[in-house]
Amino acid sequence: MKNATFKQDLIQIQNELYRYALKLTCSRDEADDLVQDTTLKALDNEEKYTSGTNFKGWLYTIMYNLFINNYRKVLREQSYVDQTEHLHLLSAAKTLESNNTENAYDLKEIRRIINSLSQEYKAAFALHVSGFKYREIAERLDMPIGTVKSRIYFTRQKLQSELRDFR
Repeated sequence: MKNATFKQDLIQIQNELYRYALKLTCSRDEADDLVQDTTLKALDNEEKYTSGTNFKGWLYTIMYNLFINNYRKVLREQSYVDQTEHLHLLSAAKTLESNNTENAYDLKEIRRIINSLSQEYKAAFALHVSGFKYREIAERLDMPIGTVKSRIYFTRQKLQSELRDFR
């Protein structure tokens, strides 16, 4: 008798499951598939349902979990990882590009802007570009780390505003 009641309740709630599936998927075909998967999962796990508890909530949880799992599966399938053996060829174009006269002009312009700054800003920015960390720059120049950060930030802002025409 318990089995018959479970199946009757499952049949009666199909329309509500479909509406919920439609909200999740925004596609009639995918909603149909999701309702079907949910129904099959519920039938397979009938013994796990405790009678007297929220049947509708149990089914909605099954449906939501199926939807999330399918969504994650689609994301994994769409992710593309390049397994190229010749990764050095990817950077070859960049080295050829750096010899371009246009890039040389850009570098001259960048140097001109940096040289127009006061020595305090040039020193902090030069160390930062060389790969030093903020803390290391602060120790070398004997100044607070906040001052170093603000000088580097100011120099970046100055470069961006002056080089807007070159973008």
